[in-house]
Amino acid sequence: MKRDLFAACCVAISRARRLHAKLFRVVLTWVTLLGVSPASVVTSAAFAEELFVASPLTKEGEFTAGIEGPACDADGNIYAVNFSKQGTIGRVAPDGKGQVYLELPNNSVGNGIRFDRQGIMYIADYVNHNVLAVDRSTKKITVLAHEPQMNQPNDLAIAGDGTLYASDPAWERNAGQIWRIDRDGKVKKLAGDLGTTNGIELSPDGKTLYVNESVQRNIWAFTITDSRDLSGKRLLKQFPDHGFDGMRIDVDGNLYITRHGKGTVVKLSPQGEVLKEIDVLGGKPSNLCFGGPDGRTVYVTEVDHTRLVQFRVDRPGLEWQRWKQR
Repeated sequence: MKRDLFAACCVAISRARRLHAKLFRVVLTWVTLLGVSPASVVTSAAFAEELFVASPLTKEGEFTAGIEGPACDADGNIYAVNFSKQGTIGRVAPDGKGQVYLELPNNSVGNGIRFDRQGIMYIADYVNHNVLAVDRSTKKITVLAHEPQMNQPNDLAIAGDGTLYASDPAWERNAGQIWRIDRDGKVKKLAGDLGTTNGIELSPDGKTLYVNESVQRNIWAFTITDSRDLSGKRLLKQFPDHGFDGMRIDVDGNLYITRHGKGTVVKLSPQGEVLKEIDVLGGKPSNLCFGGPDGRTVYVTEVDHTRLVQFRVDRPGLEWQRWKQR
């Protein structure tokens, strides 16, 4: 009887974790009232649940083929660009129900999205060469930075102090750049003469910037200096086929990289070793983020079916951890 009760509690914990933080807490309370140790159940549930197996979150066709740039807020909602039509930001609840959150002005179209610790949303506007800032309490949109010398920008990474880094590909020339955007909107080009810069991310200690090149299939690592410039460019990993798109990092420094054209997300160690490769149920994953009540749900924007898919992982994402440190 006790073994059956314990197993039932493990299943309940695993399912609640995937849905919402409040439900997770309710189930923990229920488990305690039944006289079962919550700590032992949570540990067992983590081992018992199915990891690195993707399933659809949203219906096909709710986003356009421009689906990109997912990011999660503190409540577990997922935001991604081009819900229903181009130039929008969609908000998807953890249960998969989506709606238009806002429409961007001046024909802007977003790509990468990031949140800072205060909850400000930043959007890479590749049409008008802007980085936009959204005050979510009012939905007021302002231009944080405008740089005519940018090709786009494409994707964003954010440091613990709120400094943004932007990838900036020139697709027609198979070239790219990296920019830094300070909190006051000042912009500085940190690197040029690169391939098609796309996915961009920071290490957990904030001392290394990673950027991938979609066409050249390289993943580069740069040291961030005390002056927040880049030095020590080094090749972390090169792949022989398919392309890259967005990428994110977990709390242990493992990169999760979308393999555009192959239909997978690859998990790469800080030393460049391939640890896992996850099928995401469509050939063109464009970006991903970490979320869920425990930070161990990965959400992937997938172009072929214009939907979000999700899978569980073993360790939380860095961006989720930062939410908890606010």
